[in-house]
Amino acid sequence: MHRRHFLKTTAVTLASTAFVSAQEKAAVKPLFGFDNFSIRALGWKADKLLDYAAEQKVTAILFSDLDVYDSHDDAYLKDLSQKAKDLGVKIYAGTGGICPSGKNFSDKWGDAPTMLSLTLRIAKKLGSPCARCYQGFAEDRRSPGGIQARNEDTLKVLAAVKPLAMDLGMKIAIENHAGDMQGWELARLIEKAGTEFVGATIDPGNATWTLEDPMDNLEALGPHILCSGMRNSMIWETEDGAQVAWTSPGEGLVDMVAYAKRFRELAPEAPFILETISGFSRPFPYLQKDFWKGYEEIPAENFAAFVALAKKGKAIPSFVKPAENPAEAEQAFQKADLERSIQWCQKNL
Repeated sequence: MHRRHFLKTTAVTLASTAFVSAQEKAAVKPLFGFDNFSIRALGWKADKLLDYAAEQKVTAILFSDLDVYDSHDDAYLKDLSQKAKDLGVKIYAGTGGICPSGKNFSDKWGDAPTMLSLTLRIAKKLGSPCARCYQGFAEDRRSPGGIQARNEDTLKVLAAVKPLAMDLGMKIAIENHAGDMQGWELARLIEKAGTEFVGATIDPGNATWTLEDPMDNLEALGPHILCSGMRNSMIWETEDGAQVAWTSPGEGLVDMVAYAKRFRELAPEAPFILETISGFSRPFPYLQKDFWKGYEEIPAENFAAFVALAKKGKAIPSFVKPAENPAEAEQAFQKADLERSIQWCQKNL
């Protein structure tokens, strides 16, 4: 074959292969599932949760705590991993707060590096692509030294476990959690720690607890997203600020169809994991002067976008447990909320 013809043929073949690969990649449906915290009141363990995930026809599940397992032994985790494969459900594994000076840090599983190391090993054995965790809570913004001091303590923990994470080939996926950080703050933390082993678990509901529009949060964390915890929010204005209630995806202010489309563009390999936590609301009295301690660094444009959302919202009632069988009522409420959310996503996204 003439050399020019050979090169031309080869170039066409490579271009065609690239095109097919891109088409195939676009055709792959992203993983979709739920976080076990969505139905926490049921108290189900991992085996039962996997059966339920299969019943709901989802393809992923996030075990976001270390108590969900009957054991951390290799044999048990191996069996659990095989069961998930047989059911066609991908396991994502995680734990709680990793900042030792953060609000509600628990040393049940040892100090922060020990707990995070255990989580990394469990995640690896279960075939999880990453290990989900979070730093802390909104109250940490007002703690001594503020959120930056908590960031520094978290960075020390991450540095301590970096050799293990790199050796296992695992990444740590830190969630923007319960109002602790806006998206740009978490992105800054991830970049300081090292993107070679740290990424993000994105949570649009938690974004609203930091006075942030979830779409702005998505843009800030987009390059770092490894996992997710999805729900919507309803926000409405009050006399001294705003009230925020988390909702299922189809019942809040955020256009979740547009959100999901942008999510896939920014993080095509990340799973869409539901974490439904509905039934209550939280006040944000930002018109009171003393509210702003701990929020001094929030960009004006971020706050303006949050206020714009609040102006579109309406007050919604909270779930009230009945006097008779309150535990059963809460279980039923959480299960119905999750299943309604799963069905909405399967139909609309």
